[in-house]
Amino acid sequence: MQQNQLNITEKTYRKLILKIGLTGFSYGIWDTLQKSLIDFREIEFDTTDKTKKIEDWYEHAFFNSTDLRRSYDEVQVIHDNNLNTFVPNALFDESFLGSYLQFNTKVFDTDFFMSDTLEAYSMHNVYIPYVHVNNFLIDKFGPFEYRHAASVLVRRLLDLSKNATEKKMFVHLAARHFEIVVLHNQRVLVYNTFDYKTPEDLLYYVLFTAEQLQLNPEQFPLEFLGKISEDSEIYSLIYNYVRHVSLFDVSQCKAHNNYSNALNLEHFILFQS
Repeated sequence: MQQNQLNITEKTYRKLILKIGLTGFSYGIWDTLQKSLIDFREIEFDTTDKTKKIEDWYEHAFFNSTDLRRSYDEVQVIHDNNLNTFVPNALFDESFLGSYLQFNTKVFDTDFFMSDTLEAYSMHNVYIPYVHVNNFLIDKFGPFEYRHAASVLVRRLLDLSKNATEKKMFVHLAARHFEIVVLHNQRVLVYNTFDYKTPEDLLYYVLFTAEQLQLNPEQFPLEFLGKISEDSEIYSLIYNYVRHVSLFDVSQCKAHNNYSNALNLEHFILFQS
């Protein structure tokens, strides 16, 4: 979905990127002249209130945010959900998007399917976007481009792993779910997303994935991204079972923002969009 071209006198030299979900969203504002992130915010919804629809929460957030009522030269939207799967180009047919998803999620005839192209890595990410939120945002901003959070995550991990020759596992941690990505020689061996309630849930999936790929916990490196620190219970638990555990090195990622390592880890997908 393409943006309308602006007259130079109308340009703000600002770009807005929103990472949207059903329990809240975050957004970043980029200075397009300096190519830098100048501000970001995270907004959580009170999901215990069942009387409101998701659009009501977004409307309330937009009403209370000056940033979200401004005009921007460009708006991009990132859909953050687990309704996606990666497909190699050799197996991809745009006429059958729904068939790729039926193996790992329940799909309906009324679902709308979309795909992102990771051209440099010869694959597509097929997913179901939040159509109702898209429609809300179109009313606010007009046409915009959108893609899936996993497309950003996997593409940037591949970009930043160009010189790595060993198999490496990445765990991107959010409040209620996490993604496991295993890369080797610029190829994706595994991408999967899991819900979790306890650190032991996460440990199980990490060790299960390692077992399936015949990765020795004494040897393979595991790097954490997302909402994680070395002092967290999850990090400490994984460290007891996987010898080479570390936080992802975000030093290259901070080239266009002045935020801390912790925030660059937590908001990796938004900051690297």
